[in-house]
Amino acid sequence: MASLKGKTLFITGASRGIGKAIALRAAADGANIIIAAKTTEPNPKLPGTIYSAAEEVEKAGGKALACMVDIRFEEQVQEAVAKAVATFGGIDILVNNASAISLTGTLDTPMKRYDLMHGINTRGTFLCSQTCLPHLKKAANPHILNLSPPLNMEARWFGPHVAYTMAKFGMSMCVLGMAEEFKTAGVAVNALWPRTTIATAAVKNLLGGDDAVKGSRTPEIMADSAYIVLTTPSRERTGQFLLDDEVLAAAGITDLEKYAVSPGAPLLADFFV
Repeated sequence: MASLKGKTLFITGASRGIGKAIALRAAADGANIIIAAKTTEPNPKLPGTIYSAAEEVEKAGGKALACMVDIRFEEQVQEAVAKAVATFGGIDILVNNASAISLTGTLDTPMKRYDLMHGINTRGTFLCSQTCLPHLKKAANPHILNLSPPLNMEARWFGPHVAYTMAKFGMSMCVLGMAEEFKTAGVAVNALWPRTTIATAAVKNLLGGDDAVKGSRTPEIMADSAYIVLTTPSRERTGQFLLDDEVLAAAGITDLEKYAVSPGAPLLADFFV
């Protein structure tokens, strides 16, 4: 059986939601987790800090390093990566999970919000990848996994929120380019995206409150599918745009009822699918 025991994962935005779920799944194997996120103080609307996530990782069986990082800033990313390497001896896996969202049209998107989305989603993903790659190239089974959608170039995904779509597709373009660029080095670069909405603070706060959460699946479906990808030999799977349920189905897991927030409730399809 493949395992992440002893592997070191640098996960952005790991203080809550999908990032934390991926961290906890890896921690169950005994992995080392760098929790690279901004939140150091509790927020009633956004539960979870880098310290509370680190505590959960340790309880789950892993080792944790909490790093206060705003991935828009090069020095902070470089410092966190250096600290990770000094603590654990290297980096095996990068999960680009941190993301910013604003589902607004062109006239309703302030440039400050545009810059935030592009600074975190596209630029932050590029920066973290660039900074981790020299270490990933030395790893035995190196992976970069971006939480970003298939490059679905249909106008319906751009019209309502072109700024957000551009920022998320920027993450996916990193997959397309870096997978090819680092193929001979054996570094896998893939994208993973959910078929349905996932019960996170973003879904509750931005997509319809408790009703949207009821029509969602839990973050654990993304954690389990990410685990399958990250334990695959890196030279066997790269440059792919993967959906969570398809990854699980290929592994023989087709009963997804356990991931439903409200079993039996109609599921809401996510964007870009």
